[in-house]
Amino acid sequence: MAAGGLRVLFCGINPSLLTAATGHHFARPGNRFWPVLHRSGFTTRQLLPAEQEELLSYGLGITNVVARATARADELAPAELVAGGRVLTGTVERLRPTWLAVVGVTAYRTAFAERQAQIGPQQTRIGGSRVWVLPNPSGLNARWSLDAMSEEYGRLREAAAQEWAPAFSTVSHTDSGIPAAE
Repeated sequence: MAAGGLRVLFCGINPSLLTAATGHHFARPGNRFWPVLHRSGFTTRQLLPAEQEELLSYGLGITNVVARATARADELAPAELVAGGRVLTGTVERLRPTWLAVVGVTAYRTAFAERQAQIGPQQTRIGGSRVWVLPNPSGLNARWSLDAMSEEYGRLREAAAQEWAPAFSTVSHTDSGIPAAE
């Protein structure tokens, strides 16, 4: 779910089996993407996976490094991530988002041969797009609490707001609840 000229194109590792079945990104219960997106101020309310099309109105989109659905991202072979990185590069060059936000540092390191990459903004650009690596919002990622993850996503939102002040200046994140569907 992407379009040309996005402010931020979020890039997951690959679809879960539930995402593939429903057609909704980050659909798996326990995935923290939607709560974190709201808590970090990207959206005015917490969206449900079925409402993903609303992201476009915020100048946001979603894609994946690898199209193949798996139960767990660690089922992907490194060669799949590298090939997916090449495809993603073409997509980013064509769509030209201001920021590409890859959710998952290990997948980013493999897909783009950036072995020393850390969470945060990267020196590397893809086409003209800046790159930010974010923590993976999967519920399996126990290293990052909801609050810490929201803070890191918020750093990207703040960087984006500096570049496009009107786009995100009215977004607040007063509701931090997680809906029952998550």
